[in-house]
Order: sequence, then C-alpha cells, then structure tokens
Amino acid sequence: MEITITQEGAKAIIALNGKLSVATSPDLEAAISGLPESTNEFVIDLSQLEYISSAGLRVLVSTEKLANQRSGSMVLLHPNDEVLEVFDMTGLTDIFTIEK
Repeated sequence: MEITITQEGAKAIIALNGKLSVATSPDLEAAISGLPESTNEFVIDLSQLEYISSAGLRVLVSTEKLANQRSGSMVLLHPNDEVLEVFDMTGLTDIFTIEK
C-alpha cells in the first residue's frame, strides 16, 4: 500500500492507494502517529483504496479517537462500493464522517 501525506497546518490529508490489510495497517498507524501533535484534522482519501481488513478498520477507529481527543475531526473521502460496504456491515457509517 502507498501512503501519501500532505500537511496543511493542523490538517493532515492522507491518501491511501492499494490494500489496507493486517500487513499494511502498521504502516498507516506509524504514519499517523508520526504526525505533529498539533494535527487535529485528519482527511483520509480512500478513492484509491481497493480493500480494507479489520486491522485497517482498527487504525481508522483509533484515528477517529485521536481526532476527538485533540478536539478535531476525521473525514473519509470517496470510498469505493466495496470499502463502503465494509463500513456499513460493521456499523461504522454511524461513527465515521464519510463523503462519497
């Protein structure tokens, strides 16, 4: 999986390309934990994400919690139908802010 991060002040735009699986989720977790502590807005572009596993979901849930702890927000952008279906099946569409 390829992770591209653009930092704009307190906002981090994180673009994911490929598969977010048990093998790649530690990379995303490390990338997010490596962001400055002043980062409180997380915009995660899922338009090029092909697949997400439960390990990937865990990283997104922990990022949502981090954003809330920092009085910020997390937005998921443009998930494909397969990824959106995983969010639906797990009930995460009620927790996440998702822009289709």
